[in-house]
Amino acid sequence: QVQLVESGGGLVQAGGSLRLSCAASGRTFSRVAMGWFRQAPGKEREFVAAISWGGGSRHYADSVKGRFTISRDNAKNTVYLQMNSVKPEDTAVYYCAARASVAIPTSSEYDYDYWGQGTQVTVSA
Repeated sequence: QVQLVESGGGLVQAGGSLRLSCAASGRTFSRVAMGWFRQAPGKEREFVAAISWGGGSRHYADSVKGRFTISRDNAKNTVYLQMNSVKPEDTAVYYCAARASVAIPTSSEYDYDYWGQGTQVTVSA
């Protein structure tokens, strides 16, 4: 079992930066792939980034590639999403997710078994 708690959301101006954190509890954190997803008002939840348990494999949505960076610190049971050069279209609730006992990251939300409560990111123009 893995519990996830996101933090770091808030209001930021376009072009600025923000770092989201996801603190995990549970013995298997270091052996699972983690992902970030987001959901804007009136839209479906979409993939943002994912990382393997060792951090060697990372995937990004085309819309954030080159601007966002996913990383993890297994010693701290935490995964991060560094958001740079943010745009108004990045405004959404951002969710952290974990796969159960699987180290390979994917972009499908259906592959993830545990979810945080979400943190709001608002980018002003």
